[in-house]
Parts: sequence; structure tokens; C-alpha cells
Amino acid sequence: MIESLFGTRIKELRNAKGLSQEKFALSIDMDRTYYASVESGKRNISINNISKIAKGLGVSLEELFKGL
Repeated sequence: MIESLFGTRIKELRNAKGLSQEKFALSIDMDRTYYASVESGKRNISINNISKIAKGLGVSLEELFKGL
């Protein structure tokens, strides 16, 4: 459940920045298919990758998890 909520949250933030999955994944040095599986809630990712996503979106970890 948390994986799905997290995926929805990062998708919302990425879309707000006007970035495609591919462009965003490349900008944070993450494989696009891996990133897509995170957004779809199919991955339980490491804190290191969560941090990469937060930095790429320009938000704190606290903001990234807001509302979850």
C-alpha cells in the first residue's frame, strides 16, 4: 500500500514540474524502467533512491512524504 501511495505522490510532483518519466529518470541517474516501476507502486525502494528522487524534484524528504 505505501509503495502505491509513494508512487502516486512522486508522479504528482514530477508532473507538476512538467517532466516526463524518461527525462526525470535520466536527470537523477536512474533507469527509466526502474523509475516507472517505482511510480506504479511495484518497488520497495532504498532510502538512497528515495533521496535521489527528492533531490531531483527539489523537495525535502519531509515534503516528499507529506500526506502519506
